[in-house]
Parts: sequence; structure tokens; C-alpha cells
Amino acid sequence: MLSLITFLPLIGGLIILALPKERKELIRAVAVAAATASLLVSVLAWLKFDGAIGGWDRMQLVERMSWIPTFGIQYFLGVDGLSVPLVLLTTVLSLIAIIASFGIETRLKEYFFWFLLLETGMLGVFVSLDMFLFYVFWEITLVPMYFLIGIWGGPKREYAAVKFFLYTLAGSVLMLLGILALYFSSEPRTFDMVELAKQSGAFVGTRFIWIFLALFVGFAVKVPAFPFHTWLPLAHVEAPTAVSVILAGVLLKMGTYGILRVSYSILPEATKWFAPYLLIIAFINIVYGAFCAMSQRDMKRMVAYSSVNHMGYCLLGMAAIAGTNPAAGLSGAVLQMVTHGIITGSLFLLVGVIYDQAHTRNIDEFGGLGARLPIFAGIMTVQAMASLGLPGLAGFVAEFLCYLNGFG
Repeated sequence: MLSLITFLPLIGGLIILALPKERKELIRAVAVAAATASLLVSVLAWLKFDGAIGGWDRMQLVERMSWIPTFGIQYFLGVDGLSVPLVLLTTVLSLIAIIASFGIETRLKEYFFWFLLLETGMLGVFVSLDMFLFYVFWEITLVPMYFLIGIWGGPKREYAAVKFFLYTLAGSVLMLLGILALYFSSEPRTFDMVELAKQSGAFVGTRFIWIFLALFVGFAVKVPAFPFHTWLPLAHVEAPTAVSVILAGVLLKMGTYGILRVSYSILPEATKWFAPYLLIIAFINIVYGAFCAMSQRDMKRMVAYSSVNHMGYCLLGMAAIAGTNPAAGLSGAVLQMVTHGIITGSLFLLVGVIYDQAHTRNIDEFGGLGARLPIFAGIMTVQAMASLGLPGLAGFVAEFLCYLNGFG
């Protein structure tokens, strides 16, 4: 089931490559069909998932087979309460983003191939339980996003794409070094995340703090955590609307997911050592991201900086290991990942709608828009209030849980 969820988009992408480029409607139909099929299977996986079963040794929907036996590398997939919501979020937002891409006319065949390959990479990250396989899927997401920004983006698309590529690649190199260090530190040597988590009690000492830091930098670039955040606003501004939805809604979650899945579970002692510093980074993300968002005149850039702020709440909840209510903090962090994906994805779609009509995103030029477009203004207001964290809306619950631990 997990293999179907992961590779159905890739199959759709390969079919698109075989179609004539003039058959634009058929290309769009195949892209929607592939994303819809992956979504339907992910819903079945959600229904089959038993939330009462927990623990590293109780992964569900497990698929395991030997891949490179010489190094103990396996094709090992599985899900738990952390990954299932993110798999469902990815398939939902990917389908919505593909439908939102129907306005794309230039090099349509390539666009949808890269988009579906990106979806496969993101899903693979969330279901992989082998460190080597996890890293392969992690790197797969890099190339499609580079082309999606660099070819179909705005006026500064090449610069934005290269900056995204270099930041992510630098972080990935450090992450790879951390993964290899964990492999050579395990006994017996393994890339199996479940087995590494069982050996976590032996991963103590200064050496493992350095391994934690190497992994953290790789994940922090994706979050994006201060000071690795500078690629994000430019990438969002230059990316097409649908790509911005995926970038904010899913790609940023790969960073926080990696920290929780790898760093927290396999290196608990190093995590406790780093928790106070993570709290400081979270505080900077929250305050700095909010002030930057307030000063923007470009609506897309404003929403992009609000993502820096909101991912700071995730980091605040993840600093729970040093707090008085760690269960609430970690639950808040995971819930914030999901709610931020929905809220910010919808905000980027709304900004894209108004940009397609007015060809500008400058807030100063939209005075009196509510009187002309009352329904649009009403929806935008609700989404902005959800992003604000207004009680009664999705953003409030997650942020409250994060604060509950932060100030507990």
C-alpha cells in the first residue's frame, strides 16, 4: 500500500513523458489521475491505520525487502502516528496544486513530470524507515523543485532556483555525513531506523553531539530555521503559485519531520543537550519571521515570512523534551505541521488568484478590494485569522499546545 502511494505519481509522470506534447488536455488528465489515485490509496491507508498502536517497534503497513545486502541497506517502508498525517497532507495538497497548475502553458509535459516526481520524493521521505532510502528520497525532491522554480518562476527565477539548490545541497552533504557516522557507530552496522533507535542508549558522548549538529543543519535548511532561512522568501516569490503551495505546505515539513524521526529518536541524549539552543532558534524564528512579515508590501513575500514564523512554533513545540509538558509540545508541533500546510497553502492559492487577475501582489494597490470581491475577501480574512491563530480556527490549537510546553 505504501509503495502504491509513493510510486503512483511517478508512474503518472512516466506516462506523461510518453505522450505527445501537443495533447495538453490529456497530459493534465493523466497528472490529475495519478495524484488522485495516490490520494485515494493514502485515504485507505489512513482508514486502515490503528492510532491505538504506538512505539518504534510497532510500525504499521510495513514493507521490507533486502536492497543492497552488502551494506545492510533495505527497501523498508512503514508509518506511524507521525508520518500518516503528513502522507495524507502531501497527497491532498499535491492534487490541489496540480489542478491549480492548469493555467501553465509553457513546456507543460515537463512541468507535470517534474511535479509528479517531486510528489514521489516527498512521500518517500515520510514513509522510509531505512536511512539510505530516506536520503535517496530526500535528494529526489531537490532536482524537481530546482527546475520548477528555475523554468516556470518569475523574473529572478534562476537566482532563486540556484540559491535554493545550493542551500539544500550544502545541508544534504552534512546530513549524509551524519547518516554515515551513525552507520559506522552502530553495532551491528545498519541503516535501519528502528534498529538504530533501539541502540540509542549507546549513542552518548561528544562525538554524537557533532553528529546531531550535522543532521540538524541538513534538516534546519528545509525548516527553514534561523539563520538558514534566507532562501525561502525569494524562492516563494519567484515560484509559480502551485509550487509555492507545495513548498510551504509540504517541503518545509520534511525538515521538522526529519528532526523528530531521526535526531530525536536515535540521538536522545544529544537532543536533550541541544534543546535550550533549539528554544532560542524557535524564539528567533517566531519573532523575526513575524516582524519581517509585517514589513512586506508583496503579499506572497508576506505569506513566505509568516511561514518562517509558523515553523518557529513547530520548533518551540519540539523543544518539549526540556519542558514540563513534552507530550503537549510534541503533539502541538506535529499538529502545527499539518495545520500550517493547509492554512499557508490556501493563502498562496488566494494570492495566486488575485495576482492572475491584477498582475500585481502589492498590498498598497488593493485598497477597497473587499467591496468589489466580498466572497474572496471573506475567505482571505478567515485564512488570515487562522494563520494568526484565532481561537476556534485550526491554527490556534497547535500554537496553544506549543506555548503550553514553552511556558510550562
